[in-house]
Amino acid sequence: MNSKLDISVVVPLYNEAESLPELVRWIDRVAKANDLSYEIIMVDDGSTDGSFAVIEQLRGEYSTIRAVSFMRNYGKSAALYVGFDMAEGDVVFTMDADLQDSPDEIPEMRRMIVEEGYDLVSGWKRKRHDPIGKRWPSKFFNFTARLMSGIKLHDFNCGLKAYRRKVVKSIEVYGEMHRYIPILAKHAGFRRIGEKVVEHHERKYGKSKFGLERMLKGYLDLISVSFMSHFGRSPMYLFGGLGTLMFLFGGVTTVWVIAEKLYSQSHGLGWRGVTEQPLFYLALLAIILGVQLFLAGFIGELINRRSMDRNSYLIDKTTDNNETKY
Repeated sequence: MNSKLDISVVVPLYNEAESLPELVRWIDRVAKANDLSYEIIMVDDGSTDGSFAVIEQLRGEYSTIRAVSFMRNYGKSAALYVGFDMAEGDVVFTMDADLQDSPDEIPEMRRMIVEEGYDLVSGWKRKRHDPIGKRWPSKFFNFTARLMSGIKLHDFNCGLKAYRRKVVKSIEVYGEMHRYIPILAKHAGFRRIGEKVVEHHERKYGKSKFGLERMLKGYLDLISVSFMSHFGRSPMYLFGGLGTLMFLFGGVTTVWVIAEKLYSQSHGLGWRGVTEQPLFYLALLAIILGVQLFLAGFIGELINRRSMDRNSYLIDKTTDNNETKY
């Protein structure tokens, strides 16, 4: 494989045997028309419909295809992680295998990376050919992701994206994090994130893999990636801060309850025993939770410091003649 490639196209797939020949021909036609050297990296996520056999047949005709097949279905994020690791092109594209993403968008998205200096360009399926049960949850999801991340993208979940090679080599995709690659990229220091309106085609073969379970996992992962982006390096800022506030609240409240009881007793006023007041137990609970949160932050800091090494930092430029590590 040529080590100097213009583009790599990473295609995660699961039971898409029917669409693969047409997709490969389409990508090949676009690449040749624009004089682009390319590779297609297909990651078969445990398909049961003979998808990998189709890929092997296509490889006999297209030497630009590289492929791996998982033993079982691990999910799209795992497939992208492996594909990113294999990619050798200067610009790396991702697209779904169901022919709903158009390879015709590749030249313009590449130009935005190479000429306009973007680190990442995400597709925006402004006009979608999906059922309403998929469109409206996606709109709400994208609104929430914009709000929490501060990244002004309309379609975080669009499978068609273009990346500068350094981006995909600097991030780790897991769980359902493929939805939040722009957030991961921003957290890693790649802030030139753009968007392009892309054509969205109706599904031609097979059926959608979308389900409510994926949406639920997506929102849980959004919370995870938001937490890691803000507090991943210093969990003490969150847990220690909340723990300190709760401890102070509980401590001050306890002192006030006891002082109020002693004052009423010394002045002959009506009073209740400290242990007879619900507020006293709430204050004790706040103290206990505060200590636990503080310890959680402290333990998180210890784990973080032990796991941190110089490879945890991404190097952009160096004055040394040695190859930059990232």
